[in-house]
Amino acid sequence: MLSLTKGRYSTRLAKTPADIRAAQALRHLCFRGADAGDGLDADDFDSICTHFLVEEQRTGRLVCCFRVLPLTGEEIGRSYSAQFYELSALAEFPGPMVEMGRFCIHPQVKDPDILRVAWGAMTRFVDDNGIEMLFGCSSFHGTDEAEYLDAFAMLKERHLAPRRWLPRVKAPQVFRFAQKLRRKPDTKLAMLRMPPLLRTYLLMGGWVSDHAVVDRHMNTLHVFTGLEISAIPPARKRLLRGVAG
Repeated sequence: MLSLTKGRYSTRLAKTPADIRAAQALRHLCFRGADAGDGLDADDFDSICTHFLVEEQRTGRLVCCFRVLPLTGEEIGRSYSAQFYELSALAEFPGPMVEMGRFCIHPQVKDPDILRVAWGAMTRFVDDNGIEMLFGCSSFHGTDEAEYLDAFAMLKERHLAPRRWLPRVKAPQVFRFAQKLRRKPDTKLAMLRMPPLLRTYLLMGGWVSDHAVVDRHMNTLHVFTGLEISAIPPARKRLLRGVAG
């Protein structure tokens, strides 16, 4: 079973229904907030995905989770992301793909090692399965795009998807930042407002859709995010594989 350890944290795959319920409870806390009370964030994709858990070694406390769904290009319509983005261009992608979703870190735990060990686990999964593209929805908290204009301006300026893979609009409510924004981004402010998961994708050479979906059910704005494994800079690959062991 895939597992690794870094510092105070270890990763493993969910093995039991209780493991998956713990992940769903953490997702509910992260996406709905503490004021939403106890509950589970669950959907039909949970039963077909593999779930990764990041736990504190000493206490066993769950501090991070995400799920993955391996696909081929011709199966792209089965992905979670395909509910929100028109992804027919990616049906032509020639290699194995994996969708990473529902990534979240406990809001009360601030430790960069959590993100590092999660990416280490993902790196090992990618290497073990010969994955050539990683994709998913990267979420900004809340649905007010005005809070993130510098971040969206930076995405427009530097990180739009290659035209051959560009997702088209499908969701009923979107923010077309690539069309609407004319501002130069404040780089420092943009990076401060960029979600940590998306920031990591971008550092590895990832790209995004030209619009954000307004997802009121999840209380997020999200962009489709793709990362071709062959495009990751060699130095970054060495760092990730160093964590992956």
